[in-house]
Amino acid sequence: MSMLAAIGQVANFAVGLTANPLTIIGLVPIFAAGLAFMRYISVDPEAHPVNVRYVRPEYDFVVIGGGSAGAVVASRLSEVSNWTVLLIEAGGDENEISDIPALSGYMQMSQFDWMYQTSPPGESPYCLAMVGDRCNWPRGKVLGGSSVLNAMIYVRGNKLDYDYWEYQGNSGWSYADVLPYFLKSEDNRNPYLAKTSYHNTGGYLTVQEAPWRTPLSIAFLQAGKELGYQVRDCNGEKQTGFMLAQGTMRRGGRCSTAKAFLRPVRNRPNLHVAMHSQVTKLMIDQKTKRAYGVKMMRNNRPHFVKARKEVILSAGAIGSPQILMLSGIGPREHLESFNIPVHSDLKVGHNLQDHVGLGGLTFIVDSPITFTKKRYQTMAVAMEYIVREKGPLTSLGVEGLAFVNTKYAPSSGNWPDIQFHFAPSSVNSDAEQVRKITGLRDSVFNTVYKPLKNAETWTILPLLLRPRSSGWVRLKSKDPEVYPDINPNYFTHKEDIQALIEGIRIALNVSNSNAFQRFGSRPHMIPFPGCRQYAFDTDDYWECSIRHFTFTIYHPTSTCKMGPASDPDAVVDPRLRVYGVGGLRVVDASIMPTIVSGNTNAPTIMIGEKASDMIKEDWGVRIR
Repeated sequence: MSMLAAIGQVANFAVGLTANPLTIIGLVPIFAAGLAFMRYISVDPEAHPVNVRYVRPEYDFVVIGGGSAGAVVASRLSEVSNWTVLLIEAGGDENEISDIPALSGYMQMSQFDWMYQTSPPGESPYCLAMVGDRCNWPRGKVLGGSSVLNAMIYVRGNKLDYDYWEYQGNSGWSYADVLPYFLKSEDNRNPYLAKTSYHNTGGYLTVQEAPWRTPLSIAFLQAGKELGYQVRDCNGEKQTGFMLAQGTMRRGGRCSTAKAFLRPVRNRPNLHVAMHSQVTKLMIDQKTKRAYGVKMMRNNRPHFVKARKEVILSAGAIGSPQILMLSGIGPREHLESFNIPVHSDLKVGHNLQDHVGLGGLTFIVDSPITFTKKRYQTMAVAMEYIVREKGPLTSLGVEGLAFVNTKYAPSSGNWPDIQFHFAPSSVNSDAEQVRKITGLRDSVFNTVYKPLKNAETWTILPLLLRPRSSGWVRLKSKDPEVYPDINPNYFTHKEDIQALIEGIRIALNVSNSNAFQRFGSRPHMIPFPGCRQYAFDTDDYWECSIRHFTFTIYHPTSTCKMGPASDPDAVVDPRLRVYGVGGLRVVDASIMPTIVSGNTNAPTIMIGEKASDMIKEDWGVRIR
């Protein structure tokens, strides 16, 4: 391909993005995009999946959603050569912009994002610093799903999470049962990890540390040691401790599930991928109570596709419950209020769980070593990425992780209740984009963060790992185009706030450590406008701050809860089959009975791997 053609193709790719992300590196956008695209096609030997021109009227399996789980399921089921598989994705394909790790935030609020928002809160307020008191909830509308939008952090959760799933009656989901499926996917490129029994090489999903980090990443590890924590692989034998972040990266670029699981198998004749195709309803036989196909819109035209064996719903913790409810699977009273005939009365949309914490917790240092937009607006930085696949553009954004115990965590110390995401930047480091993706009010930004315009800053995002508060996803309309009511119901349990405040104080101790005091670290103390009446570092101050800059890194789960038949809240059984409807499974993060203690992307990929084997077993295919 000529450079001129590459530039033209990149220009087409950029259409539809709310802003051209490559302007952040200070280059002529199209020229920079052309160079990035040449790098992109030269280092990716697997071509992109083909958007099939004609969809057949019938397949053995129809997989709805090509995200973190759906891409895995479609890839694995199509390994059986005499099965036909259709993967339906509402969005389009990735491009060279989404491939650049440091631009992950620019994928949000773009054509790749469903751009969901939470409904305004009720009696327990949150997101008060955001426009309309609504939290933005990005979800991937693209092949690869949210693995194209996220910060690529690879965390598996705690082994006790999975043992607790099994304790709740979900046989086959203990840590010993799921670890082989984490290993099956993984191709770990850090030798000191790959050689351990907790990691693997040779899988589809590439995992590694970022090639580039700031000096503050080492200070973060040293601070952890000062506080009495071990520096360890938190995906290994024990979780509690500090670590450098591992990410789903390959050769300095993003390794989404589309890149990992679909590109290598794109030439399988039994696998079709239909992009820009939105499923509107599952077709269920009224007499047999069996799902036999799906309705979808493609190219502004309705289509109907039959499934000979099964329909597999992998549309995520928001999309899956919405599609189920539109199809007559959900709470009877709720569905009947929309005159939707009920096929199975289940607690679909209940039990919504998410990791939530305090955003914008900012610390100031004196040394010019942080990650700022201005510092890396150079041709040299861009060329280092394009030519050598190294440099600041390979940054995950989050350089360090920690799992710490507050006094509310189990006394064993082995099931931490707070996770830290350490970043060598803060709201002021790329103010325009951070304001956009968070929905931060102008008045809040101007008061709290504008004074930091030229400051060197870093942040810790303290997240609550196992919230007691839960919310719901409910329909607003029978129209599939109308987004559902998303209410996470944050902080209805006081202990969630109390644990987070303890976590914030541990974060303050990180800043006070000798490792950070070398750089003159100190907390930014300008309060949010609604919190001025409280003294800094009091419980009231932090509760007010949490309810203002309420922050999530977008881990919604559990809206199609997995559980035994005896569980009145269960939507799917331990083999992920929907209760009361044959030929239908849910395979995504919505099946988690309780949210895992860590980032949810790797566990969702694991769910896709395990579900694929269960489906094969149930249809008589021997698993090697």
